Parts: sequence; structure tokens; C-alpha cells
Amino acid sequence: MHIGCHLTIAKGYKKAAELALEIGANVFQFFSRNPRGSTSKELDMEDIEEMERILKENDFGPLLAHAPYIINLGSYKGRIYGMAKGILKEDYERLNEISIPYFTFHPGNHVGKGPEYGVQRIIDALNEIITGNETTMLLLETMSGKGTELGRNFQEIRDIIDGVKYSELVGVCLDTCHIYSAGYDIVNDLDGVLGEFDDIIGLEKLKAIHLNDSMVEFDSGKDRHAKIGEGTIGLEAIKNIINHPNLKDLPFYLETPNELEGYKEEIELLRKLRG
Repeated sequence: MHIGCHLTIAKGYKKAAELALEIGANVFQFFSRNPRGSTSKELDMEDIEEMERILKENDFGPLLAHAPYIINLGSYKGRIYGMAKGILKEDYERLNEISIPYFTFHPGNHVGKGPEYGVQRIIDALNEIITGNETTMLLLETMSGKGTELGRNFQEIRDIIDGVKYSELVGVCLDTCHIYSAGYDIVNDLDGVLGEFDDIIGLEKLKAIHLNDSMVEFDSGKDRHAKIGEGTIGLEAIKNIINHPNLKDLPFYLETPNELEGYKEEIELLRKLRG
């Protein structure tokens, strides 16, 4: 089972890998740059080589980079749209350079222009960014449906993928808290939800799971992560998710409200729940 959490790379990639080992993780997620700003650091290739050594020696699964929250590829405002494309393109190139397998991002917000408009803006941006020569896969994250968020349903995700020329380089990161808040009942009908995902998008496009419980009720449209077993999704449903035949071999990344010790406890718990 490949399970881990979100870790900072502020002190380097090697340090992040060492912290992952300390808490019993064998994957981790990190921000591609400052999550609420536009600054990024130069790559330290020696540090990255040290990280790669640790990953190889300890049978790590695929690392997942997360784009900063500030980007909005669905925006109608030229400056915001241009900045989002610039950041995603620059980070995508850097992540390819260091062979990070997956790069996930929040699709964006249409800000009142309507889902169809926003979806097309995202498609246009991705067709500018992806050249077809990359090895890193871009993953659209499933969203809770707050406000004018795009990616709140499987149809919108599918429409984006279908519109991208090099669609083989676009997949999905499914967030358990988000889809539960968006009205997909993974507690009482996990098989049905995954069947719907397969029919609309295709399970072969599902590459990663953000494993989170939820502070809010089903179909709330709100994004409030809870610790594993302490929310409305609950431990039994989480157990079913990590053991489901269509999900169990995917990498799981925790984004729960925890410090390192809390993540360590959650990872230990999830390993015990694994059938």
C-alpha cells in the first residue's frame, strides 16, 4: 500500500523524503511552489538526486506535486488567466525535468461566466501548456462545488480531458472529501460512484487519491477536510475505499488537518485497516 501525506519541501526534497520515512509514508505530495504566492526556488539537482536515492532504496510510490491555489485557468480576466497559464507551464516544465510522475491542480472557477465557458478556458490553457513530449501527467482534481468551482462533477472533468489534444497526459486525482461534498455518496454507494466514474471518465484515468474525511454533511458543496475517522465520511467508509479492488493499488495522499505526528498515527491506522 502506498500511503503518505502532504510535506513541505522548504528545506529540500531530500529532507521531505527523510520526513516521509520517519512517519511511515512511502509516497508524499508537495507544492510545486509557494501555495499562495507566485515565487519558486531554483532546483538543486544534488538535493533531488539524494531524494531519488532514498525513494529507490525504500520502494516509494509516485510523488505528487500540487499546483498553488492562486491559479485560475477558468478566469475570464486576462491578467489572472495569463498568470495561471504561466505558473502552470513553468512548474510543469520543472517537474518534467526532475521526473515527478504526477502534477495535480484545481481546475478553476468560471466566476459567473458559466461552466461551459470555464471548461473551454481550461482546455485552451492545457492545449497551450502540454506539448506531447512530457512524461509528467497533469491530474485534474475533483472539487466540492463551492461557488463557481469547475470540476464539481465527472462530466466537467471528462469534457476537459476530451478537449485536450494530448489527453493521454491528463488524468484525475480524486479527493474523497470533495466528491462527498459534491454529492457522490462514497459512504453508502461506493460501487455506484466508481461505476459512474468509469462510465463517464474511465477508471484508467484515475491515478491518485486525496484521502480525507469531511467536516461537513453529504452534498454540502463545501470543502472542509477532517481527520480520518473523525468526520461525516467515517472510518468504515475509509476502510472500504482503501480496500476497494479498483482503488487499492493507487497511491493515497492525506491532506487532513494534522502535524507530522498526526499523519504518522493516521498512516499506522490505515495500514491496520488494509485487508
